[in-house]
Amino acid sequence: MFPRGFAICHCILLIVSLILLTTFSNGLKADTPPEPLTDWEYRWGDSPLDANGVPQWLHSEPADWQPSVSPSNPPGREGHQHLWLRTTLPEGEWNDPVLYITSINLISQAYLGDELIYQYGEFDDQGQGDFAGWPWHMIDLPEDAADQALTFRLYSYYTSIGLWGEVQVMERTDVLKHVIHESAQDLGVSALVLVLAILATIFALIGPERRGFLAIALFAYASGLMLLAEAPARQLIADGPLAWDTLRAGSYYTLPIALGMLLSHWLEGTAKRWIQRLWILHVIYLTIAIGLVQLGLISLSITFPVFDVLLAITLPMMLLLALFRFRRLNLEQRLLVLSFTFFAPLLLVDMLVAHGFLAWRTVPLRYGSLAFALAIAAILLWHYRRTQQQLAMANETLEQQVATRTAELGQLVRELEGLSFEDPLTGLHNRRHFNTVFDHECRRAQQHGSQLSLLMLDLDHFKDINDYFGHDAGDAVLVRMASVLTQHFMDLGVVCRIGGEEFVALLPGASANTAESSANTLLTSVAQCACVHQGIPLRRITLSCGIATYADHTHDPHKLLRLADEALYHAKRSGRNRCVVWSESFEEHGFTLGRQPTP
Repeated sequence: MFPRGFAICHCILLIVSLILLTTFSNGLKADTPPEPLTDWEYRWGDSPLDANGVPQWLHSEPADWQPSVSPSNPPGREGHQHLWLRTTLPEGEWNDPVLYITSINLISQAYLGDELIYQYGEFDDQGQGDFAGWPWHMIDLPEDAADQALTFRLYSYYTSIGLWGEVQVMERTDVLKHVIHESAQDLGVSALVLVLAILATIFALIGPERRGFLAIALFAYASGLMLLAEAPARQLIADGPLAWDTLRAGSYYTLPIALGMLLSHWLEGTAKRWIQRLWILHVIYLTIAIGLVQLGLISLSITFPVFDVLLAITLPMMLLLALFRFRRLNLEQRLLVLSFTFFAPLLLVDMLVAHGFLAWRTVPLRYGSLAFALAIAAILLWHYRRTQQQLAMANETLEQQVATRTAELGQLVRELEGLSFEDPLTGLHNRRHFNTVFDHECRRAQQHGSQLSLLMLDLDHFKDINDYFGHDAGDAVLVRMASVLTQHFMDLGVVCRIGGEEFVALLPGASANTAESSANTLLTSVAQCACVHQGIPLRRITLSCGIATYADHTHDPHKLLRLADEALYHAKRSGRNRCVVWSESFEEHGFTLGRQPTP
């Protein structure tokens, strides 16, 4: 597995690589040109050992060897898993010569003359061994290596066998320059794609198109990590060939899964169902292949050919299904499909090169990833712009909604206040409102030394109206009386219904005589009212009234309510339909209904 500082080292190496590429791009060429090895010879099988344990084929006659134009996959394999290759090292002026090899399939020993100078992988007694990954190799050569025989013993159960890619003598510093030069673009594109993958993940978490952006992010992570795992500079980041190839396999195998998830999200009908089956098939393969590798039951190397065959079938099918529905896709979907269409041939060519169907060449997969990255960048920018517009509209709408809600709430508060201070039947103010106004007027009368009169009013024999004509008729009488009271005291004071058939009128600044005169006029008006309910004339309606005035009757205005109440009861006791002004004689004689004289 990778060390903890893997991510940090990756970032540092990426920055250093890009700086080197930008600053020293003209100096990355070797002072002494690389010398490719030619004139290869090969033999199938494995060599027996002599008495000293040295392979006998190191000294075999030329007639036992056959010429080969390439050190990779010579003719006549026919199931052989062991191969010997040899050539002669060229002459040259080398300061620190090394042999650079792009890759070996799968494990190998290198001999210079009779001396073992390099071994990759572990050979057992049968000359076999396990897959150890596909790193590049830098084999140290002595200064007198020119014109000496270089022999390779190789073992492979993979589809390819031999030395793959570049095989040439170089200066050590030139190899490092070559590795950085070959990796710079891959690392740059990988970093860009991984950053876009993170942005797509963020959009998936906060945006409405979660499934689509998750699939885009998954494809970006897979392609970015695949480029990183294939870049030659990976060995400068961490020396773990098998771990790098496991990462490469996992990301490589994830590409069609992400592609299938995205296309099945966009498409409908039969195309959607077929693509779902295809990417689910790849999920099953990824799970089984990597699982068996981690359990040590199979070699990672043999999972690549099976996957490549599967991909060669499913990838064109996915793209064809998408292209058949191309007109139904929106602009951003078309853009991604086109980037996939550009990426897919590069993957297929790389696959053919890897298995020897095409001559070795560097396949620029980074260009496919870059095209995909540019498509993602365009989509993310477009979505970011749309999101900003939506946020601005949402803020404006929210402000409008807040203003509307505030106005509605204010109206509701006013309505509630009205309900809390208003009698629902008559529309007059209720007892709660009277208490508030009464306290205020009492304080003001005391502060200014002004008069304040309070009238307690009660309908006479109101219970008889309810009993004979019904409560609906009683309610109608209350509403009519409320209208009469409102009109009568409109310019004089405040009228409230404080319970049942009882009303109160508060007249600021009115003397007892003024209040009495106004009350008598009211009683006359009420007695002359003809009340009719649903076409039925009601009995004659009269009022009784009790009056108390500050400061004529008390030095505490808050006692007016009690004094007016006593005067009202006196009016009732005296025959009703009359107005009585409070007098001290009420308390002296205890002349109140059911009350004792006030001390």
